[in-house]
Amino acid sequence: MKTASVSVFTLAALASLSIFSASNAATATSSFQVNLTIQGECKVQSASNVDFGLHGVIDSNIDTTNAIGVQCTNSTPYTVALSAGAGSGATVGSRKMTSAANDTVTYTLYRDAGRSQIWGVTQNVDTQAATGNGAVQTYTAYGRVAAQSTPAMGAYSDLVSVTITY
Repeated sequence: MKTASVSVFTLAALASLSIFSASNAATATSSFQVNLTIQGECKVQSASNVDFGLHGVIDSNIDTTNAIGVQCTNSTPYTVALSAGAGSGATVGSRKMTSAANDTVTYTLYRDAGRSQIWGVTQNVDTQAATGNGAVQTYTAYGRVAAQSTPAMGAYSDLVSVTITY
């Protein structure tokens, strides 16, 4: 019998220790804040080249397009402007591609497929206005080399800057 009472006593002692340990356990809590401030921002994500291709005599319109990808934070109003290019004497209405011999080919970039709205740099006049949605928004520039006196053969190029104002 003593053996049985020692076992009961041992079990009771162990049970009281575990109750004692659990009842004396304590916890402490705190919290912290997580912050992020989104500011208005726009980026030109892509701008493909305008390639009018390979031609001989420029006796009719040569049309092509390119794509410009703009990404702005959601609800940020912005405008997309295209410079007159680097050609000497160029304007947004009469851009100039230049050859190594300084000959030029005149071209124009438009905001619409009908090629009636020139794309330039004057806010609220000849720029493309929109509001950011957080994703890349794509715009098409419609290029045209109008019929003109054909200069000497060679490679002609220009460099147009894309500016986002927000």
